[in-house]
Amino acid sequence: MPRLLRVLTGVAILGFALTFYLGFFVAGRDIEQGEIQRIFYIHMPAFFGAFTAFGATVLGGVIYLWRKSDIWDKIALAGVEVGLAFALVNLVTGAIWARPIWNTWWTWDPRLTSAAIMALTYAAYLMLRAGIEDPNRKRAFMSVYGILAFVSVLTTLFIIRVVPETIHPVIVGASPQNAQGSFEATSGVITALVPSLLLWLTLMPITLIWHRVRLENRIEAVRRLKLSVLSE
Repeated sequence: MPRLLRVLTGVAILGFALTFYLGFFVAGRDIEQGEIQRIFYIHMPAFFGAFTAFGATVLGGVIYLWRKSDIWDKIALAGVEVGLAFALVNLVTGAIWARPIWNTWWTWDPRLTSAAIMALTYAAYLMLRAGIEDPNRKRAFMSVYGILAFVSVLTTLFIIRVVPETIHPVIVGASPQNAQGSFEATSGVITALVPSLLLWLTLMPITLIWHRVRLENRIEAVRRLKLSVLSE
């Protein structure tokens, strides 16, 4: 493992432990929501981690179409897998949060619905990729798909600014009148949120994508070795 990757991995682990401590033990107890609000310090950063990872898929797809370099296709694939994992963390923590606040695990709120569609869009990427046998055709097609799929990410990010009929609170700016679960934390929200947001937005997706690309290289090496053995 490259030294830089070892350093990034160690810092990411320590950073996660620190942000978990800040969110669950340093930030004040929310006046309106109580202790369940602390899951927000994972819920929101997980979405932005997915944003970065899916952005890497766009970057990988664009450069692959330009240069036809396999490494960028691997980065695009890794971005989808890491981003989908983060998107699922976002959905699951949101459901846990919604149960005591909205008295339901799920509601067809615009942002919740768009987040689910986003996750399904990228899950479909993996299924489609597995169904295309020709390597060059697969890489080209999935590069285009990965670029276009980012529309679902942007939709999820901005939908509550466009569709006012939402019960989802807006963190930055005024929430809609019918929003449920607005923040009334006593103290420490910024102290807990900013480090967690920066960690999930940058270090965690970059580190995991790098690990996933290295794993894909190992898988290819094993596949080539098997083919060489079988051909003898």
